[in-house]
Amino acid sequence: MTVPRQLPNAITIVRILCAPVFLWMLLADGGADGALRWGAAALFIVAIATDGIDGHIARRNDIVTDLGKLLDPIADKVLTGCAFVGLSILAELPWWVTAIVLVRELGITVYRLMVVSDHVLAAAWMGKLKTVAQAVALSLALLPLASLVGDWIGWVNTVTMWIAVILTIASGIDYVVSEVRGRRTRAKGAPHGA
Repeated sequence: MTVPRQLPNAITIVRILCAPVFLWMLLADGGADGALRWGAAALFIVAIATDGIDGHIARRNDIVTDLGKLLDPIADKVLTGCAFVGLSILAELPWWVTAIVLVRELGITVYRLMVVSDHVLAAAWMGKLKTVAQAVALSLALLPLASLVGDWIGWVNTVTMWIAVILTIASGIDYVVSEVRGRRTRAKGAPHGA
């Protein structure tokens, strides 16, 4: 069966469109542990899981596109950014954590858009690891599990959130270092007088 060439990008766009719906569901009842909170958490988990699906489809069917390389990390940032902001609005996550994450994510995204005419800055392995760590930490934070399993889950969430923040900072530094090295390499390889 032939997979439509634009299917991975369509899945990525759906992930972006899920973000405002998810944020509304999270905030609608003030973060109460009711049906909307469970629904918001479920929507986030399903939406963030599509990150692996669209990439797998694209690679397996050899339909990786520059647009997909650009949109995929942006979709992740929109969705996780909404989660970080939503949890901070609900006072369930300190604003300084959200600020660190948003500064890193916005900085890399703006840079990606600035250099897109020169080259596509695809997600690196550390950036992908960061996204997985954020997805796990945010999923644990969004699911109202304390009422089911006890307060110890809060400690697990604190540890996973710290891991996510550390990887967010480390992957941001990794992008900067990689880009500086890449620029030097491209400058050395450019024809004289170009």
